[in-house]
Amino acid sequence: MNAKVDAPSELKVSKDRRTLTVVWPDGARDEFSAEMLRVLSPSAEVRGHSEAERKTVPGKIDVTIRDLQPVGHYAVRIVFADGHDTGLYSWSYLSQLGRDKDARWQGYLDEMKAKGLRREA
Repeated sequence: MNAKVDAPSELKVSKDRRTLTVVWPDGARDEFSAEMLRVLSPSAEVRGHSEAERKTVPGKIDVTIRDLQPVGHYAVRIVFADGHDTGLYSWSYLSQLGRDKDARWQGYLDEMKAKGLRREA
């Protein structure tokens, strides 16, 4: 699962700052909403240091991407308009998120419903 993933050939934020498109060297593309990237951030703030510490982040339906900052040759830091900027999105994490996108998003929605939380702020 920790297989090396080549850097994307392109990272592009949409004009409305709500979508990140990742173009991989083989031409495959993954599109992620800013909301999805924010609520599934790989940061310790969201993930915690164990499954028991993981947080469900509500109210991010309108979040946008403020900036992308390269981190070495292995990741990008995404700065969100709500100030969150501690997640390092490695190429392998983005690749895995692309493969598991539908299941991960549904899991988030199910978790929100079970906890009585809303996507709206």
